[in-house]
Amino acid sequence: MTAYVRLEVRRTLRDTGFAIGTVAVPVMMYLLFTNLAGQDEDAWKTASMVGMAAYGALGAALSIGTGVAEDKGTGWLRQLRITPMSPRQVVTGRALTGSVVVLPAIVGVLLAGGLVNGVRLAAWEWAAVALTLWLGSLPFTLLGLGNGYRLTAQTTGVANIACNLGLAVLGGLWFPVSLFPGWLRSLSAYTPTNRFAELGVSVSGGHAPGAAALAVIAAWAALFGAYAAVSYRRSARTV
Repeated sequence: MTAYVRLEVRRTLRDTGFAIGTVAVPVMMYLLFTNLAGQDEDAWKTASMVGMAAYGALGAALSIGTGVAEDKGTGWLRQLRITPMSPRQVVTGRALTGSVVVLPAIVGVLLAGGLVNGVRLAAWEWAAVALTLWLGSLPFTLLGLGNGYRLTAQTTGVANIACNLGLAVLGGLWFPVSLFPGWLRSLSAYTPTNRFAELGVSVSGGHAPGAAALAVIAAWAALFGAYAAVSYRRSARTV
């Protein structure tokens, strides 16, 4: 399975579209929102940095599902079924791939924050923010896998874009939740992306993540994990 994970990681990171969409775009959006909008407050630059790093991780995690759907269409999944790897190892391998490919997006935005925008955190806080966002991206990898195993390649791409934009906006990754109307602010608190970013913001402020945020993330991880498992079993009957 280790060799399989290395193969998938190399395939993903060599994709120019992946690098642009999940690393370059979040970095450019972060610098745009924090330098061209007249927002000079250090707190805003730090919170926006975390939000855009979370957005990049979200896009990278979902992109794993697009790769799965493409492999399904080309017959690669069918070939994997005749290898010594069990179905659980195949799914686990893809999930591990997702956990690796989210790192460039997270690190890219954090570097932009520190080197360009002058965000200042203690060394342990930088490491803690990166680690927290890395671990917190698991639910979105599972969502992407579920979409990839259930849908065709074209439909998966559309579904992932919709999930990416919808979860990013509703979760407050682009704009502060404080700008939302009251009912939308309440709804946002139950989204995985809002709580995902909250984890990073808490750590960057030197605080431990709240129990409510951890509970919401865990609930969504369980839901998306079940979705991925059901989708994989369904694909096994059709591929």
